[in-house]
Amino acid sequence: MNFRENISVALRAIRANFLRSVLTLLIIAFGIAALVAILTALDVLLISLSDSFSGIGANTFNIERKGESLGGNRRGKRSKRGDVISLKQALKFKEQYDFPSTVSVSLGCTSLATIKHKKEKSNPNVTVIGCDAEYMKVRGYNFSHGRSFSKTEEEEGSHKAIIGMDLVNLLFDEKPESAIGKTISNGSVKYRVIGVLESKGASMTSNEDRSILIPLENAKRYYDTPNRNYDLSVMVSDATLMEEAIAEAVGVFRNVRGIKAGQDNDFETFKSDGIMEILKENTVVIRLSVIVIGIITLIGAAIGLMNIMLVSVTERTKEIGICKALGATRANILLQFLTEAIVISILGGMFGILGGMLFGNLVALFLGGKFIIPWMWIFVGFSLCFSVGLLSGLYPAFKASGLDPIESLRYE
Repeated sequence: MNFRENISVALRAIRANFLRSVLTLLIIAFGIAALVAILTALDVLLISLSDSFSGIGANTFNIERKGESLGGNRRGKRSKRGDVISLKQALKFKEQYDFPSTVSVSLGCTSLATIKHKKEKSNPNVTVIGCDAEYMKVRGYNFSHGRSFSKTEEEEGSHKAIIGMDLVNLLFDEKPESAIGKTISNGSVKYRVIGVLESKGASMTSNEDRSILIPLENAKRYYDTPNRNYDLSVMVSDATLMEEAIAEAVGVFRNVRGIKAGQDNDFETFKSDGIMEILKENTVVIRLSVIVIGIITLIGAAIGLMNIMLVSVTERTKEIGICKALGATRANILLQFLTEAIVISILGGMFGILGGMLFGNLVALFLGGKFIIPWMWIFVGFSLCFSVGLLSGLYPAFKASGLDPIESLRYE
Protein backbone atom coordinates (compact mmCIF):
# COMPACT_ATOMS: atom_id res chain seq x y z
CA MET A 1 0.00 0.00 0.00
CA ASN A 2 1.16 3.53 -0.71
CA PHE A 3 1.13 6.45 1.74
CA ARG A 4 -2.30 7.70 0.67
CA GLU A 5 -3.88 4.27 1.12
CA ASN A 6 -2.31 3.95 4.58
CA ILE A 7 -3.85 7.31 5.57
CA SER A 8 -7.24 6.21 4.20
CA VAL A 9 -7.11 2.91 6.16
CA ALA A 10 -6.07 4.79 9.30
CA LEU A 11 -9.03 7.20 9.02
CA ARG A 12 -11.45 4.28 8.48
CA ALA A 13 -10.07 2.59 11.60
CA ILE A 14 -10.55 5.80 13.58
CA ARG A 15 -14.16 6.07 12.40
CA ALA A 16 -14.77 2.41 13.28
CA ASN A 17 -13.66 3.06 16.87
CA PHE A 18 -14.80 6.69 16.95
CA LEU A 19 -15.43 7.24 20.67
CA ARG A 20 -12.26 5.48 21.78
CA SER A 21 -10.16 7.35 19.24
CA VAL A 22 -11.71 10.73 20.10
CA LEU A 23 -11.02 10.28 23.82
CA THR A 24 -7.36 9.54 23.12
CA LEU A 25 -7.23 12.40 20.62
CA LEU A 26 -8.61 14.78 23.28
CA ILE A 27 -5.96 13.74 25.82
CA ILE A 28 -3.28 14.66 23.30
CA ALA A 29 -5.13 17.85 22.31
CA PHE A 30 -5.42 19.13 25.88
CA GLY A 31 -1.77 18.41 26.61
CA ILE A 32 -0.58 20.25 23.50
CA ALA A 33 -3.12 23.07 24.04
CA ALA A 34 -1.85 23.78 27.55
CA LEU A 35 1.75 23.76 26.33
CA VAL A 36 1.16 26.03 23.33
CA ALA A 37 -1.20 28.39 25.23
CA ILE A 38 1.29 29.19 28.00
CA LEU A 39 4.25 29.55 25.64
CA THR A 40 2.20 31.72 23.25
CA ALA A 41 1.03 33.98 26.09
CA LEU A 42 4.65 34.40 27.24
CA ASP A 43 5.75 35.30 23.71
CA VAL A 44 2.94 37.84 23.26
CA LEU A 45 3.70 39.51 26.58
CA LEU A 46 7.43 39.70 25.80
CA ILE A 47 6.71 41.19 22.38
CA SER A 48 4.37 43.73 23.99
CA LEU A 49 7.02 44.67 26.54
CA SER A 50 9.64 44.86 23.81
CA ASP A 51 7.42 47.27 21.87
CA SER A 52 7.03 49.41 24.99
CA PHE A 53 10.80 49.58 25.50
CA SER A 54 11.47 50.14 21.80
CA GLY A 55 9.37 53.30 22.10
CA ILE A 56 12.30 54.69 24.07
CA GLY A 57 14.56 53.78 21.15
CA ALA A 58 16.91 50.94 20.38
CA ASN A 59 19.72 53.51 20.30
CA THR A 60 19.14 54.81 23.83
CA PHE A 61 20.99 54.14 27.08
CA ASN A 62 20.63 55.42 30.63
CA ILE A 63 23.18 56.34 33.27
CA GLU A 64 22.09 55.44 36.78
CA ARG A 65 23.71 55.27 40.16
CA LYS A 66 24.96 51.79 40.98
CA GLY A 67 22.36 49.38 42.35
CA GLU A 68 19.43 51.53 41.25
CA SER A 69 17.62 49.21 38.80
CA LEU A 70 16.95 45.53 38.11
CA GLY A 71 20.52 44.90 37.10
CA GLY A 72 21.72 45.92 40.54
CA ASN A 73 20.27 42.81 42.15
CA ARG A 74 20.91 40.03 39.67
CA ARG A 75 21.37 36.43 40.76
CA GLY A 76 20.71 37.37 44.37
CA LYS A 77 23.79 39.61 44.67
CA ARG A 78 22.91 43.16 45.60
CA SER A 79 25.39 45.80 44.52
CA LYS A 80 26.40 48.55 46.90
CA ARG A 81 24.43 51.63 45.91
CA GLY A 82 26.35 54.55 44.53
CA ASP A 83 25.84 58.19 45.44
CA VAL A 84 22.85 59.94 43.88
CA ILE A 85 23.30 61.75 40.60
CA SER A 86 22.87 65.43 41.42
CA LEU A 87 21.46 68.03 39.05
CA LYS A 88 24.86 69.70 38.90
CA GLN A 89 26.53 66.44 37.82
CA ALA A 90 23.80 65.68 35.27
CA LEU A 91 24.02 69.12 33.67
CA LYS A 92 27.82 68.99 33.67
CA PHE A 93 27.73 65.65 31.87
CA LYS A 94 25.26 67.03 29.34
CA GLU A 95 27.58 69.95 28.68
CA GLN A 96 30.80 67.90 28.39
CA TYR A 97 29.52 64.87 26.45
CA ASP A 98 30.17 65.75 22.81
CA PHE A 99 29.43 62.39 21.16
CA PRO A 100 26.83 62.69 18.32
CA SER A 101 23.76 62.20 20.48
CA THR A 102 20.90 63.81 22.38
CA VAL A 103 21.21 63.95 26.17
CA SER A 104 18.20 64.38 28.43
CA VAL A 105 18.10 65.17 32.16
CA SER A 106 14.94 64.42 34.12
CA LEU A 107 13.65 64.12 37.67
CA GLY A 108 10.98 61.73 38.87
CA CYS A 109 9.14 64.06 41.24
CA THR A 110 6.24 61.97 42.53
CA SER A 111 3.80 59.30 41.43
CA LEU A 112 1.12 60.28 43.93
CA ALA A 113 0.02 63.65 42.61
CA THR A 114 -3.61 64.77 42.34
CA ILE A 115 -4.22 67.02 39.33
CA LYS A 116 -7.23 69.36 39.22
CA HIS A 117 -9.03 71.45 36.62
CA LYS A 118 -12.01 73.42 37.82
CA LYS A 119 -14.30 70.85 39.48
CA GLU A 120 -12.63 67.81 37.95
CA LYS A 121 -9.73 66.08 39.64
CA SER A 122 -7.72 62.89 39.24
CA ASN A 123 -7.00 60.16 41.74
CA PRO A 124 -3.72 60.57 43.66
CA ASN A 125 -1.84 58.37 41.20
CA VAL A 126 -0.48 60.84 38.64
CA THR A 127 3.26 60.83 37.92
CA VAL A 128 4.99 64.22 37.83
CA ILE A 129 8.26 64.38 35.89
CA GLY A 130 10.58 67.34 35.62
CA CYS A 131 12.45 67.32 32.33
CA ASP A 132 14.28 69.30 29.69
CA ALA A 133 13.06 69.82 26.13
CA GLU A 134 15.13 66.85 24.87
CA TYR A 135 13.22 64.43 27.10
CA MET A 136 10.36 64.03 24.61
CA LYS A 137 12.71 63.12 21.77
CA VAL A 138 14.76 60.66 23.82
CA ARG A 139 11.66 58.95 25.20
CA GLY A 140 10.03 58.71 21.78
CA TYR A 141 7.01 60.86 22.67
CA ASN A 142 4.81 62.39 19.97
CA PHE A 143 2.46 65.30 20.45
CA SER A 144 -1.25 64.95 19.84
CA HIS A 145 -1.72 68.69 20.27
CA GLY A 146 0.43 71.61 21.35
CA ARG A 147 4.20 71.79 21.66
CA SER A 148 7.23 71.15 23.85
CA PHE A 149 8.95 73.56 26.23
CA SER A 150 10.84 76.45 24.71
CA LYS A 151 14.43 77.14 25.78
CA THR A 152 13.27 80.16 27.77
CA GLU A 153 10.52 78.22 29.54
CA GLU A 154 13.01 75.49 30.37
CA GLU A 155 15.69 77.84 31.76
CA GLU A 156 13.26 80.00 33.73
CA GLY A 157 11.34 77.04 35.11
CA SER A 158 8.02 78.52 34.04
CA HIS A 159 4.71 77.08 35.14
CA LYS A 160 3.97 75.24 31.90
CA ALA A 161 2.95 71.60 31.61
CA ILE A 162 2.61 68.79 29.09
CA ILE A 163 0.04 66.16 30.01
CA GLY A 164 -0.79 62.57 29.05
CA MET A 165 -3.96 61.39 27.35
CA ASP A 166 -5.51 59.86 30.48
CA LEU A 167 -5.54 63.28 32.15
CA VAL A 168 -7.12 64.79 29.03
CA ASN A 169 -9.86 62.17 29.11
CA LEU A 170 -10.51 62.77 32.78
CA LEU A 171 -10.16 66.55 33.10
CA PHE A 172 -11.12 67.77 29.61
CA ASP A 173 -13.86 65.37 28.55
CA GLU A 174 -11.62 63.47 26.08
CA LYS A 175 -10.96 66.64 24.04
CA PRO A 176 -7.20 67.22 23.78
CA GLU A 177 -7.61 70.41 21.74
CA SER A 178 -9.60 72.01 24.55
CA ALA A 179 -6.81 71.30 27.07
CA ILE A 180 -4.29 73.63 25.37
CA GLY A 181 -3.99 76.92 27.22
CA LYS A 182 -6.06 75.74 30.19
CA THR A 183 -4.84 75.93 33.79
CA ILE A 184 -4.41 72.84 35.94
CA SER A 185 -3.18 72.60 39.51
CA ASN A 186 -0.95 70.19 41.41
CA GLY A 187 -1.71 70.98 45.02
CA SER A 188 -1.36 74.75 45.34
CA VAL A 189 0.88 75.07 42.26
CA LYS A 190 -0.80 76.01 38.98
CA TYR A 191 0.39 75.18 35.47
CA ARG A 192 -0.77 76.18 31.99
CA VAL A 193 -1.08 73.26 29.57
CA ILE A 194 0.98 73.78 26.40
CA GLY A 195 1.04 70.23 25.04
CA VAL A 196 -0.79 66.90 24.99
CA LEU A 197 1.11 63.66 24.35
CA GLU A 198 -0.15 60.88 22.13
CA SER A 199 -1.28 57.80 24.01
CA LYS A 200 1.46 55.24 24.73
CA GLY A 201 -0.48 52.92 27.03
CA ALA A 202 0.56 51.30 30.27
CA SER A 203 3.45 48.95 31.01
CA MET A 204 4.17 46.69 33.99
CA THR A 205 5.74 49.52 35.98
CA SER A 206 4.05 52.71 34.83
CA ASN A 207 1.28 54.39 32.89
CA GLU A 208 2.82 57.10 30.75
CA ASP A 209 -0.60 58.41 29.76
CA ARG A 210 -1.25 59.33 33.39
CA SER A 211 1.66 61.73 33.72
CA ILE A 212 2.44 65.43 33.70
CA LEU A 213 5.74 66.86 32.46
CA ILE A 214 7.03 70.16 33.86
CA PRO A 215 10.27 72.09 33.17
CA LEU A 216 13.30 70.73 35.00
CA GLU A 217 14.03 74.02 36.81
CA ASN A 218 10.43 74.15 37.99
CA ALA A 219 10.69 70.60 39.31
CA LYS A 220 13.92 71.52 41.11
CA ARG A 221 12.15 74.44 42.79
CA TYR A 222 9.42 72.27 44.33
CA TYR A 223 10.89 68.78 44.61
CA ASP A 224 14.67 69.00 44.91
CA THR A 225 16.26 67.68 48.12
CA PRO A 226 19.91 66.84 49.02
CA ASN A 227 19.27 63.11 48.35
CA ARG A 228 17.21 63.55 45.20
CA ASN A 229 18.48 61.47 42.26
CA TYR A 230 18.34 62.83 38.71
CA ASP A 231 18.08 60.63 35.61
CA LEU A 232 20.33 60.77 32.56
CA SER A 233 19.25 59.36 29.19
CA VAL A 234 21.29 59.42 25.99
CA MET A 235 19.99 58.78 22.47
CA VAL A 236 22.84 58.01 20.07
CA SER A 237 22.50 59.28 16.50
CA ASP A 238 23.84 56.03 15.01
CA ALA A 239 22.81 52.80 16.77
CA THR A 240 25.86 50.99 15.39
CA LEU A 241 28.05 53.27 17.53
CA MET A 242 26.24 52.36 20.76
CA GLU A 243 29.17 50.62 22.48
CA GLU A 244 31.54 53.42 21.53
CA ALA A 245 29.05 56.00 22.82
CA ILE A 246 28.67 54.15 26.14
CA ALA A 247 32.44 53.84 26.56
CA GLU A 248 32.89 57.59 26.06
CA ALA A 249 29.95 58.36 28.37
CA VAL A 250 31.54 56.25 31.13
CA GLY A 251 34.80 58.19 30.77
CA VAL A 252 33.08 61.58 30.86
CA PHE A 253 30.87 60.69 33.83
CA ARG A 254 33.81 59.26 35.79
CA ASN A 255 35.44 62.65 35.38
CA VAL A 256 32.23 64.43 36.41
CA ARG A 257 31.92 62.24 39.52
CA GLY A 258 35.60 62.70 40.38
CA ILE A 259 36.36 58.97 40.32
CA LYS A 260 40.11 58.36 40.40
CA ALA A 261 42.00 55.90 38.22
CA GLY A 262 41.78 52.38 39.66
CA GLN A 263 38.52 53.05 41.51
CA ASP A 264 35.38 51.19 40.50
CA ASN A 265 32.48 53.08 38.96
CA ASP A 266 29.71 54.01 41.37
CA PHE A 267 27.26 54.22 38.47
CA GLU A 268 26.00 51.90 35.73
CA THR A 269 24.84 52.20 32.14
CA PHE A 270 21.81 50.38 30.78
CA LYS A 271 20.75 50.09 27.17
CA SER A 272 17.04 50.44 26.45
CA ASP A 273 16.86 46.71 25.69
CA GLY A 274 18.79 45.72 28.83
CA ILE A 275 15.69 45.14 30.95
CA MET A 276 14.18 43.04 28.17
CA GLU A 277 17.27 40.83 28.17
CA ILE A 278 16.89 40.30 31.92
CA LEU A 279 13.20 39.41 31.50
CA LYS A 280 14.00 36.98 28.67
CA GLU A 281 16.64 35.29 30.83
CA ASN A 282 14.12 34.87 33.64
CA THR A 283 11.46 33.38 31.33
CA VAL A 284 13.81 30.66 30.08
CA VAL A 285 13.23 28.64 33.27
CA ILE A 286 9.46 29.13 32.93
CA ARG A 287 9.53 27.93 29.32
CA LEU A 288 11.58 24.85 30.17
CA SER A 289 9.26 24.03 33.09
CA VAL A 290 6.18 24.34 30.87
CA ILE A 291 7.75 22.09 28.21
CA VAL A 292 8.65 19.45 30.83
CA ILE A 293 5.10 19.51 32.25
CA GLY A 294 3.69 19.28 28.73
CA ILE A 295 5.91 16.29 27.95
CA ILE A 296 4.76 14.52 31.14
CA THR A 297 1.14 15.07 30.06
CA LEU A 298 1.93 13.71 26.62
CA ILE A 299 3.57 10.62 28.13
CA GLY A 300 0.18 9.84 29.68
CA ALA A 301 -1.46 10.39 26.30
CA ALA A 302 1.15 8.13 24.66
CA ILE A 303 0.34 5.31 27.10
CA GLY A 304 -3.37 5.70 26.32
CA LEU A 305 -2.69 5.69 22.59
CA MET A 306 -0.51 2.58 22.85
CA ASN A 307 -3.26 0.82 24.78
CA ILE A 308 -5.81 1.65 22.08
CA MET A 309 -3.49 0.40 19.36
CA LEU A 310 -2.89 -2.88 21.22
CA VAL A 311 -6.65 -3.38 21.57
CA SER A 312 -7.02 -2.57 17.87
CA VAL A 313 -4.41 -5.19 16.96
CA THR A 314 -6.30 -7.80 18.98
CA GLU A 315 -9.68 -6.87 17.45
CA ARG A 316 -8.31 -6.91 13.90
CA THR A 317 -6.26 -10.10 14.14
CA LYS A 318 -8.38 -11.88 11.53
CA GLU A 319 -8.18 -8.84 9.22
CA ILE A 320 -4.38 -8.94 9.54
CA GLY A 321 -4.42 -12.63 8.63
CA ILE A 322 -6.50 -11.96 5.50
CA CYS A 323 -4.17 -9.12 4.45
CA LYS A 324 -1.12 -11.39 4.83
CA ALA A 325 -2.88 -14.17 2.92
CA LEU A 326 -3.46 -11.72 0.06
CA GLY A 327 0.24 -10.84 -0.07
CA ALA A 328 0.74 -8.05 2.47
CA THR A 329 4.26 -8.06 3.88
CA ARG A 330 5.33 -7.47 7.46
CA ALA A 331 6.46 -3.99 6.41
CA ASN A 332 2.99 -3.24 4.99
CA ILE A 333 1.24 -4.23 8.22
CA LEU A 334 3.77 -2.40 10.39
CA LEU A 335 3.43 0.78 8.32
CA GLN A 336 -0.37 0.57 8.38
CA PHE A 337 -0.65 0.45 12.19
CA LEU A 338 2.16 2.96 12.67
CA THR A 339 0.40 5.39 10.34
CA GLU A 340 -2.84 4.96 12.28
CA ALA A 341 -1.15 5.88 15.57
CA ILE A 342 0.59 8.89 14.02
CA VAL A 343 -2.65 10.11 12.38
CA ILE A 344 -4.53 10.01 15.71
CA SER A 345 -1.68 11.86 17.42
CA ILE A 346 -1.36 14.50 14.66
CA LEU A 347 -5.13 15.12 14.64
CA GLY A 348 -5.05 15.64 18.41
CA GLY A 349 -2.06 17.93 17.98
CA MET A 350 -3.82 20.04 15.34
CA PHE A 351 -6.81 20.67 17.60
CA GLY A 352 -4.52 21.28 20.56
CA ILE A 353 -2.27 23.73 18.71
CA LEU A 354 -5.24 25.69 17.37
CA GLY A 355 -6.91 25.84 20.78
CA GLY A 356 -3.67 26.67 22.58
CA MET A 357 -2.78 29.43 20.12
CA LEU A 358 -6.22 31.05 20.44
CA PHE A 359 -6.35 30.75 24.22
CA GLY A 360 -2.79 32.04 24.66
CA ASN A 361 -3.50 35.05 22.47
CA LEU A 362 -6.79 35.77 24.25
CA VAL A 363 -5.01 35.83 27.62
CA ALA A 364 -2.26 38.06 26.25
CA LEU A 365 -4.75 40.38 24.50
CA PHE A 366 -6.65 40.72 27.78
CA LEU A 367 -3.36 41.82 29.39
CA GLY A 368 -2.64 44.31 26.62
CA GLY A 369 -0.57 42.28 24.16
CA LYS A 370 -0.92 41.75 20.40
CA PHE A 371 -2.11 38.71 18.43
CA ILE A 372 0.72 36.55 17.06
CA ILE A 373 1.06 33.21 15.29
CA PRO A 374 3.68 31.27 17.33
CA TRP A 375 5.34 29.38 14.47
CA MET A 376 8.08 27.98 16.66
CA TRP A 377 5.63 26.52 19.19
CA ILE A 378 3.45 25.19 16.35
CA PHE A 379 6.52 23.34 15.04
CA VAL A 380 7.36 22.11 18.56
CA GLY A 381 3.77 20.94 19.05
CA PHE A 382 3.68 19.01 15.77
CA SER A 383 7.08 17.49 16.46
CA LEU A 384 5.95 16.28 19.89
CA CYS A 385 2.72 14.86 18.46
CA PHE A 386 4.57 13.03 15.71
CA SER A 387 6.99 11.63 18.30
CA VAL A 388 4.12 10.51 20.54
CA GLY A 389 2.39 8.76 17.63
CA LEU A 390 5.60 7.12 16.46
CA LEU A 391 6.66 5.85 19.90
CA SER A 392 3.14 4.74 20.87
CA GLY A 393 2.58 2.90 17.62
CA LEU A 394 5.90 1.08 17.33
CA TYR A 395 5.23 -1.81 19.69
CA PRO A 396 1.62 -2.48 18.55
CA ALA A 397 2.75 -2.22 14.90
CA PHE A 398 5.59 -4.73 15.44
CA LYS A 399 3.17 -7.01 17.28
CA ALA A 400 0.68 -6.83 14.40
CA SER A 401 3.33 -7.39 11.72
CA GLY A 402 4.69 -10.41 13.58
CA LEU A 403 1.38 -12.30 13.76
CA ASP A 404 1.28 -15.71 12.05
CA PRO A 405 -1.19 -15.49 9.11
CA ILE A 406 -2.59 -19.02 9.65
CA GLU A 407 -3.18 -18.47 13.39
CA SER A 408 -4.63 -15.04 12.60
CA LEU A 409 -7.17 -16.51 10.14
CA ARG A 410 -8.31 -18.98 12.83
CA TYR A 411 -8.75 -16.21 15.42
CA GLU A 412 -12.34 -15.57 16.57
